[in-house]
Amino acid sequence: MGTPEQSTAGRPAVSWAARVGGLAGSCHPGPVVAVTALMTALAVTAGQSAGRSVLTGAAVLAGQLSVGWCNDAYDARRDIAAGRRGKPVVDGTVGVTEVWVAAYTALALCVPLSLACGLWAGAVHLTGVAAAWAYDLRLKATAWSWAPYAVGFAALPAFVALGLPGHPWPAWWVVTAGALLGIGAHLGDVLPDIGGDLATGVRGWPHRLGPDGTRLLLPVPLVAASAVLALGPAGPLDGWGVAALAMAVVVAVAGTVLGRRRERAAFAAAVAVAVVDVALLLLRGTGIA
Repeated sequence: MGTPEQSTAGRPAVSWAARVGGLAGSCHPGPVVAVTALMTALAVTAGQSAGRSVLTGAAVLAGQLSVGWCNDAYDARRDIAAGRRGKPVVDGTVGVTEVWVAAYTALALCVPLSLACGLWAGAVHLTGVAAAWAYDLRLKATAWSWAPYAVGFAALPAFVALGLPGHPWPAWWVVTAGALLGIGAHLGDVLPDIGGDLATGVRGWPHRLGPDGTRLLLPVPLVAASAVLALGPAGPLDGWGVAALAMAVVVAVAGTVLGRRRERAAFAAAVAVAVVDVALLLLRGTGIA
């Protein structure tokens, strides 16, 4: 098969603009933008100043970029073997060495940006980034593949809370909800690729559950996150919490039923529940610490 770099040999030279575009595409831009925007918005709603919110967003962006590039660079050989067209390294628009350089550069920037938000805040965020790198490099193919997602997603709202004035500890329910969202994100992210991953030797937790087991389990952590976000904060349950929890349950059940015939229906339902959870998290932003 040869190395990923060798696999592109003999192809027409790629323009500078195309290589930049390929590098941008290989960072998993959708999740990078979504997570960065969400954490920046949470920083604002939680009460961080404008400057600190920008700094928080920059640290999250650098961390997410490093993780996305690490994932594509490390998986290049496997993606080429599986013929996964549409990935820049596979298509030859960018070399794997360039993606590795970008990953390590983003990681190097993430360290000072994270620590600039405070020692504890930076340590928590860097722990989450380290967990994501561990997933990319090793844990994704083990029964512990869910753990880095749980740690990484729990670390994000904790990072925001610890970046507030006085560096308060995050509320238990926001960390718990983050971990549950992470587990749900892992199941949803892997579900469409289980067949191709198994063919290339990847046997993470969802692969061991199988497509049907993963589909049935997928809504559970997301609905649990809805329940924690609705019931966790002190005080009586408000209308927003009731509506969000009811909507999450209805959508999750519908997705599980429809997903028996259409796998994408289960995935779409999980995404919808995650959106509800994110909206509720932003509404609860002022009380995350």
